[in-house]
Amino acid sequence: MLLGAPDTGKTTFARRLLAAGLATGKTVAYVDADTDQTTCGPPTCTGLKMVHSQADLDDLSHADRLHFVGSISADGVVLQQVVATAALVDAARPEADLTVVDTTSTVSGVTGQTLKYHTMELVRPDVVIGLQRGAELEPVIGMLRRFFSADVETAAVDPDVRPASPTDRRSHRAKHLATAFAEPLQRWRVRETVFAPTLPAGLDQSKLDGVLVGLQDGVGQCLGLGALEYEGDVLRVVTNSGDDMRGLRLGSVRIDLDTFSLERFRLRQLMFGI
Repeated sequence: MLLGAPDTGKTTFARRLLAAGLATGKTVAYVDADTDQTTCGPPTCTGLKMVHSQADLDDLSHADRLHFVGSISADGVVLQQVVATAALVDAARPEADLTVVDTTSTVSGVTGQTLKYHTMELVRPDVVIGLQRGAELEPVIGMLRRFFSADVETAAVDPDVRPASPTDRRSHRAKHLATAFAEPLQRWRVRETVFAPTLPAGLDQSKLDGVLVGLQDGVGQCLGLGALEYEGDVLRVVTNSGDDMRGLRLGSVRIDLDTFSLERFRLRQLMFGI
């Protein structure tokens, strides 16, 4: 399991580990738990890629399995983030000799430490590698060493790693969202009974306009992303992954399908006004 703040080279290091595993004839798996700057699958989801060949390693973008988190930040969705990461690791374990988990860049404060603690509890990695500048990871590293038996190591960030600008991050995110909403798009009318969490009685459904949702297949897997659209007293979901959907999981962001920009909000406040 790899830890690190933004722009510390976790994904590059993950690729090196995957390549090393392939070179020794192992079956390797990549779990991308960075729901903001994703490599495997769309933003707001964790993604699993089974890497059987160099061709798989060269293109990690197409996930074999997705799990919807519904946000690009761990704030307010620690439970969803931990469950999504652990579910994909569990899915990889029966087949993979080596699983590499690329975690989110949330590593500090109460949220970061809570997220990493509970991820450790459920994922149970054998080795944790923290990539850090200075001593920025020491609080979380110290906590993990104190409470868990995994081998926890740290390494300095490669000096060639260059921080991405906010513009670069938005562009990266928009590119992957555009792929997730590639044509042909369909609009499916949805009933209020298909949502998780369940819509409260009397909710003004116009408040759901633009909300990002995860399309679920009925056996716990995410098929892809959708965006809710409210028009003329009718609620629809816009998606290219809707053929087998059984339900919709509400996210904590709104999406603009013209620019593929995201706006965060608190789902509890939208649903219950608190």
